Amino acid sequence: MTRIEALTAALAQEIAALPLPEKVEALNAARRALHEVSPFRSEPVDLVTWIPNDRVTANEYNPNKIASTEMQLLHRSIKEDGYTQPIVTFPSGGGAIVVDGFHRHRVGKEKADVRERVHGYLPVVGIDKPLAERMASTVRHNRARGKHQVDLMSEMVVKLVNLGQSDQAIARQLGLSADELIRLKAQTGIAALFANQPFSRSWIAVDGEDAAVAEPAEMDA
Repeated sequence: MTRIEALTAALAQEIAALPLPEKVEALNAARRALHEVSPFRSEPVDLVTWIPNDRVTANEYNPNKIASTEMQLLHRSIKEDGYTQPIVTFPSGGGAIVVDGFHRHRVGKEKADVRERVHGYLPVVGIDKPLAERMASTVRHNRARGKHQVDLMSEMVVKLVNLGQSDQAIARQLGLSADELIRLKAQTGIAALFANQPFSRSWIAVDGEDAAVAEPAEMDA
């Protein structure tokens, strides 16, 4: 047995003897320590921890709702296959706010069979980003799955504008075309969203960034 194998076996034996809450915290601590020396520590998925479900709360801006049949299917999937994806969260006040995985988090909280199996805990990974970037991350996850709602997307645009984000920044972060962003803004009926925001459809991608083609800005009436 190598030294690493011996140390690993000894640690596992120590943790196995602990009561559940201390066992979970010890496992989380061991994972954090290993994460610090991992060549993959820049990847959130390299550190999955389990935290009590009452410390995980929903965000207020998720533009994604699913039908009851889809929720039932998600419940069945987690019930039969287990949690195969952690919930993406932002650390906040000793707890965590959901960035992606709102419905997975609901299953772990609301479905007794799953809740009891995971002992009232939820698997989470953390990302540490400002609010505007977290909102954009939520939308990117949803759009990548083809799930987003227009009304809630419009609300998201309003919030990002109020956070001082430019049209180009919003479109880039949410993966929207110029026309899509104009339509979402128009749907809100809030004229102030267009104030002091010269807007051109002629955006092109240059080295992964947005650049405007030199032409007068235009806007649909």
